Amino acid sequence: MTVHKTSRLPGFYDLGVEERAGMVADWAGLDQDERAVLTSAGLEFDRADQMIENVVGIHGLPLGIAPNFLVNDRDYLVPMAIEEPSVVAAASFMAKIVRGAGGFRTCSTEPVMIAQIQVLDVPDPWAARFDLLCQKERLLDLANQTDPVVVSLHGGARDIEIRVFPDTPVGPMLVVHLLYDTRDAMGANTVNTAAEALTPLVEEITGGRVHLRILSNLADRRLARAKAAIPPESMAFGEYSGEQVVQGIVEAYAFAAVDPYRATTHNKGIMNGIDAVALACGQDWRAIEAGAHAYAVRDGHYTSLSTWTRDREGNLVGTVELPLAVGTVGGATRVHPGAQVALRILGVESARELAEVMAAVGLAQNLGALRALSTEGIQRGHMTLHARQVAIAAGATGDQVQAVAARLVRERKIRLDRALEILDVMAKKEG
Repeated sequence: MTVHKTSRLPGFYDLGVEERAGMVADWAGLDQDERAVLTSAGLEFDRADQMIENVVGIHGLPLGIAPNFLVNDRDYLVPMAIEEPSVVAAASFMAKIVRGAGGFRTCSTEPVMIAQIQVLDVPDPWAARFDLLCQKERLLDLANQTDPVVVSLHGGARDIEIRVFPDTPVGPMLVVHLLYDTRDAMGANTVNTAAEALTPLVEEITGGRVHLRILSNLADRRLARAKAAIPPESMAFGEYSGEQVVQGIVEAYAFAAVDPYRATTHNKGIMNGIDAVALACGQDWRAIEAGAHAYAVRDGHYTSLSTWTRDREGNLVGTVELPLAVGTVGGATRVHPGAQVALRILGVESARELAEVMAAVGLAQNLGALRALSTEGIQRGHMTLHARQVAIAAGATGDQVQAVAARLVRERKIRLDRALEILDVMAKKEG
C-alpha cells in the first residue's frame, strides 16, 4: 500500500533546525550520508577545489524548505538557498493558500536549446540561407553524431533556422540557429559541441567564415508555465476583505505590465523564488536570470513575466511564463553533494518537472509580494524578519537574537546602532 506524502507540515516553522532537518530527511528518504550533507555546508573543501579555480574557501547560504506546494496534484517540499529574509516564508504561505484552491497547474515545452553559429564574409547572405536550408538534413545528421547518448534518449538536433543581418558594423552577417533537444540536461556543453562540429560544413555551404559558436541563454523554445486560481475569500486577512486584496493585486499587476521601472522589481520578486530553488539544486541561475529578463522584453517593451486577472467567477487568476533551462543530470548536479540532496528532497524525475515546479515557486513568490504591497505594504512582514539579521549583525546570539529583534520591531527602529544600544543595556543588566 502506497502512503501518500503531504507537503502540508503544520508547525514546521516552530521546530528547531535539527528537528526540521530530520523531518525533511524522513520525508525524502535520505540515507545517513545525505542527512549529514543536509546539516553541514553541503560541500567539502577538496570537492570545491576541483569545481572552480583559485579556491580559498567555501561560501555558504542558508538552505530553507518551503512546504505546502501542491503542483499538478503532487506534493513537493521545495529547497531554497537564499540570504534574503521573508522569501521562503512568503512562498510557503502563498503555496498554502493556493493549495486550498486546488494547487498550481503547470506545463512546459520540450527542452530545446539554441546554439548560434555566426557566419561572416558571406558573398551572398540570402543565397547562403537558401543553401543551408536545403541541406538541413545533412546538418542535423552531423549534429546528432556528436552525442549518441542524447539521441538514444530521444533527444538531439531538431531543426535549423537562419537569420540574415544584411547591415552590421562588420558587414553582412548570417546567424545559424541549431535547435537541439537536450532532454534532462541543461545542455550548454552538448549544444556547444554540436555547433562546433558544424563549422566546417557551414563554411563549405555558405562560402563564409564561421566566427562565434555558442549557445543562447534566451531559451525561448524551452518555456515553463504555472497557473493558480484563488477564490477571493481565501485572500482575506486582518482588516482586508478578499475583494480588496484581489482588486489590489490586479491593480498592482497593471502597474508592472505598463512600466518597466516597476516591472523590473516585480520580476525580481518572481526570480527571488526561482533563483533560490536554482541555487539549492545546482542550476545555472545566471543563465536563468539572463533568459528571463530577455524574455520579458521580447516584444520591445520590458514587462511583467506574470499576469494577474479575475475570471468570470471573480477568482484571482495568476500565470507566469518564462524560459527555464535547467537540468537534473550533468553540471553541478553531478558533483555538488548539496545540490544532489536538494534534488532528492524535491523529488523531481525530469528537467521539465523541475522547471515547472520552479515556475510555480516564482508565481507563489510573486503573489506574496503583490499581496503585501497592495495591502499593508512590503515593509511590515519583511522588516520583522530583517530585524533578526540586524540583531545578529550587532552581535546578538542565542535568545538575544529574538529579544533584540522584537525590541527593534516594537520601536520601529530597525537599525544597527539601535541594536548595539539594546545589547549594551542587556549586557549591563546581566553584569
